[in-house]
Amino acid sequence: MLCLLPLKKLKSMASRQRLSIDCPDRFILCVNRFAKRVHVLMKPKVTIGVCVRNCENSVKEAINSIIDQDFPHEFMEIIFVDDGSDDGTLGVISDSVSRMDMRVKIFHGKWQGLGPARNVVVDSACGDFIVWVDGDMTLPRDHVRKQVKFMEQNPKVGIAKARYGMLRGENIVGALENIPFIVYDCKDGSLNLKLPGTGGAIYRVEAIRKVGGFDNYLKGVGEDQDAACRVKAAGWLLKRSPCIFYEKRVDTWKNLWDTYFWYGYGDHDLFQKSRNIFSLYKMVPIAGFVAGALYTLEAFRLTHRKAVFLLPFHFAFKMTAWCFGFAKRRADFSSRLL
Repeated sequence: MLCLLPLKKLKSMASRQRLSIDCPDRFILCVNRFAKRVHVLMKPKVTIGVCVRNCENSVKEAINSIIDQDFPHEFMEIIFVDDGSDDGTLGVISDSVSRMDMRVKIFHGKWQGLGPARNVVVDSACGDFIVWVDGDMTLPRDHVRKQVKFMEQNPKVGIAKARYGMLRGENIVGALENIPFIVYDCKDGSLNLKLPGTGGAIYRVEAIRKVGGFDNYLKGVGEDQDAACRVKAAGWLLKRSPCIFYEKRVDTWKNLWDTYFWYGYGDHDLFQKSRNIFSLYKMVPIAGFVAGALYTLEAFRLTHRKAVFLLPFHFAFKMTAWCFGFAKRRADFSSRLL
């Protein structure tokens, strides 16, 4: 079964099993004792990094899609970071460990934020690459194999982002949120990419470690764009890979508002650090309306769904939420300076 042990005993066990583990004191490390010994002793080629918080309703599907990968499991490891969940997320992860025939590490502690959570994966990874999987994502069976192959064939690429796939059965809110990403991926035939997020991306461990990992002060959002910016500045290429992944989108207007309010709130700190990552004038509601209008015709051609003509209003709505979140963080930030 899953084993929760004191830190001192865990480090002793890791040493005996020849595991390279750098365990932060604030986390508990869990090792899958069911993994075959040959798997434990063999160096993984790829690490699956799963950073989650409060996603008990979706994380099981994400885990199942990892278990079903056709990449050789003896060359895979999974690192879970449960960043202070107060629902049943950790229990779902723990219950799934017995079904995994690969090396597994689980870290759990109080909420620290996305930057610190991703750094736990970067610091603990034994693989040459990290495939990032969010709690609301699922992967096709060949995802890891194709991502690793792409990186091995392109040694100058530091980060490769997979393409978004369309999930069946999405309601109008989820579809309107997902379709623009699919349209963008279809237009990007050159495979050139600006600043990808971590979801659906594969990182070269050498590249992310050379730039010092993620920024621990970016706790909400934007830690991935900041990291990608520094990886690119260090001379690595950012590319679009031919792989596909699926992401569950919010399915109510309230959840969409809350999500983009949170994005705006977190993006304030990213903007304070690096103002060239995005332009504020592109984040206002009128700019969102225009962006949605520009996507509409291509989206209709691709999906034949009349709902896509609501994209201008969808974009304006979520950019309004983003602006309120950004303004709230700005007010909180300014009040602390007084």
